[in-house]
Amino acid sequence: MMKPASTEIYQESLKLHARTKGKLEIRPKVPLKSRRDLSLAYTPGVAEVCREIQKNPDMAYRYTIKGNTIAIVSDGSAVLGLGDIGGYAAIPVMEGKAILFKKFAGIDAFPICFENYRTDFVDEVKNIAPVFGGINLEDIAAPKCFEVEEALQEIGIPVMHDDQHGTAIVVLAAVLNACKVTGRDFHDLNVVIVGAGAAGYAIARLLKCIGYDPDTCDTVREIVVCDRKGIIHRRREGLYANKYKFILADETNRAGRSGTLADAMEGADVCIGVSDAGIISGDMIRSMNKDPIVFAMANPVPEIMPDVAARAGAGIVGSGRSDMPNQINNALAFPGVFRGALDAHARQITNGMKVAAAHAIADYVRKPARNRILPSILDRRVTRAIADAVRDAAVRDGVARILP
Repeated sequence: MMKPASTEIYQESLKLHARTKGKLEIRPKVPLKSRRDLSLAYTPGVAEVCREIQKNPDMAYRYTIKGNTIAIVSDGSAVLGLGDIGGYAAIPVMEGKAILFKKFAGIDAFPICFENYRTDFVDEVKNIAPVFGGINLEDIAAPKCFEVEEALQEIGIPVMHDDQHGTAIVVLAAVLNACKVTGRDFHDLNVVIVGAGAAGYAIARLLKCIGYDPDTCDTVREIVVCDRKGIIHRRREGLYANKYKFILADETNRAGRSGTLADAMEGADVCIGVSDAGIISGDMIRSMNKDPIVFAMANPVPEIMPDVAARAGAGIVGSGRSDMPNQINNALAFPGVFRGALDAHARQITNGMKVAAAHAIADYVRKPARNRILPSILDRRVTRAIADAVRDAAVRDGVARILP
C-alpha cells in the first residue's frame, strides 16, 4: 500500500526553497569584463541585431532567447493534488516544471502565473509571445483550459496544454505497448476512461483518432467516458451545460450505454483513470475482460492501488507514481515535444507531432514487459528520440520555419 509523504519531506522542502529562494535563476551567456564586451552585448553593437530582427522577426530565433525559451502559463486553478490554489501558490510548481524542461531538454523555461483564474488572460499571453518560442499551459481548470488553448493556436508559436496532450501522448504509448504484451489488437479495444476533465477529454479524442489524420493515427473500437455522475451518453440530462462533455457524448459511447462506473467497466479491455483516489474497486477489475489493462493515474493516490488491481486480475497496471512500475506521467512527453517544436521553430504543435511523439515513446522500449511498458522519465535519450520525431513531423505538417 502507498505510504503518505512524511512530515520530514515537507519540512525539508520548505528549508530547501527558503535557502535557495526558489529553484531558478538567470545567468549571462556572454562575458561582461571589458568595454568591448559591453559594446558587443549592449550598446552600440546590439543596435545592429535589433535592425536585423526588425527586417525579419523570425531572426529573433537566431539572435535572442526566443529560440530556446518556453513560458509556463498557469492560473493555479487545478494544481495536481492541491486543487485551486491560485497563481501565487502555483509558482513553486511551475518552477519545478521549468527545471524539468532544463534538465531533460536543455530548454530555458519561465513561470508566468496569473493570480485570478476568473480573469481572461488570453490577451496577456498573446502580448508576451514575442519573447518565447512556445507556451506550455499548465494546471488550468476545465473548461477554461480548452478555451484558452483554442484561443492561442494562431499566435505563431506552439501552444500546448500539457495536462491534456502530454498525458494523452504518454497514455497512447502505454496502450500500444500494453497491447503488445497482452496480445491484443489495438483496433479491437473497448476502453473506459474514468474522468471527463482535461486529460480524459484529450485521451478520448486521441484514442478515437478524432481530429487526427487516419493515415498516421489508429483508433480503438469503443470508448466509454465516465464522470462523477456515471457514463456520459447523449440522452443524459444537463449535458448541454458543458460543451466539452457534449462533444464527448457525441464522439464516444456509440452503443448509448448508461449507468454507473461499475456498469461501464463490465467487459472492458482497458481502464484509464484520470479522476479521484480510490473510486475503482477490485470487483470492477474482475468484471473486465481477461488480463485487462488498468492505468490508475490519479496522483498522489490512484483510483485503485496497483497491488489491489493486480490481485483482482489486472494483466498490466500503471499509475502516475514514480515509486511503482509503469509510471504514466506527462513528464515523459513534454520535454521532448517542446524540444522538437523549438528545433523546428514550429508555428504550432500539430496532431501529427503528438502522434509522432507517442510512437517514439512506445518504440523506444524494444521489448515491452508487464512491468516495463514505458521508458524511464529519467532517461534523457528518450527526450532526444521524441524531439527528433516531433521535429520531423513538424516539417511534414508544414509548420516548421526555415530560417535564411
